[in-house]
Amino acid sequence: MTMLPVAICQAKPVPLHIDSGIDKAVELTKAAIADGARLVAFGETFLGGYPVWMDEAPGGALWDDAGSKALHRILMEQAVVTGDERLAPLQALCDDHEAMISIGAHERVRSSLYNNQLLFRPGQAPLDHRKLVPTHGERLVWMRGDGSTLGVHDAGAAKVGNLICWEHWMPLARAAMHNLQENVHVAAWPTVRETYAIASRHYAFEGRCFVLAAGLVQDKADVLDGLERCGGHDAARALIDAIPGDVLNRGGSMIIAPDATVLAEAGEGEETIHAQLDLAQSDAELASLDTDGHYSRPDIFTLDVNTAPQQGVRWGD
Repeated sequence: MTMLPVAICQAKPVPLHIDSGIDKAVELTKAAIADGARLVAFGETFLGGYPVWMDEAPGGALWDDAGSKALHRILMEQAVVTGDERLAPLQALCDDHEAMISIGAHERVRSSLYNNQLLFRPGQAPLDHRKLVPTHGERLVWMRGDGSTLGVHDAGAAKVGNLICWEHWMPLARAAMHNLQENVHVAAWPTVRETYAIASRHYAFEGRCFVLAAGLVQDKADVLDGLERCGGHDAARALIDAIPGDVLNRGGSMIIAPDATVLAEAGEGEETIHAQLDLAQSDAELASLDTDGHYSRPDIFTLDVNTAPQQGVRWGD
């Protein structure tokens, strides 16, 4: 029987200030690994924090808003890049402990920001998953990803993948991931509210896989603190101050089995939850439902997935 010990670190990010966020992620991961975890998951854009001002700040999405522009500049300056040396401590933890870490980050590629859920794994470069469709106001912050970052990591007994937030309501994205034989899935959310918990449990049942639905905890005071760590900005502070209420993200993380039962569940505060995944359960549940196999109708339905990077500009000789 193959067991995989996992954990979700439901924690406050250090909004905007990436170096501080990496330091916190390293300490939380060390503690989770010390308690036995070999896969550790964090919520959506833990590194940099979720840009909640686009949803919650009155006027934040208006054209030419000075506060939003200042915050975007900070995100651009702080964002991680491919091969970023600041991420080396996370890679070292994976290498030293034969562990995996799924963590969200703001990533800069040329002049655009992406919402990337990075999967660190031992002895290899991190596996990228860039959010395919930023939701609603997020489109003012993040670029769309492409099919080149739809994939899973083959860890032997486990095939591990990520999707982010409302991608779990993209039926064809789910079908593509199920086809990759994913049996452990990280569902990254800002808060695992009721409908997001339903989507995560549905994904587990449909895909016959374990799901780590990972959420954040984030207060307005955290965003203001991160802003000050990045040098502050009056217009950005005014925009954040205008957000009603103090609590912006409320956790709700859970670990779900392939039959949709909840194995572990967090509250609204900072905590780390653990579970032991019996990977054989995925195969057992396939007896009744295999959406990529005996419950599919390839004579009726087909799905083509374009995995070519979409660069927009092609340079040739």
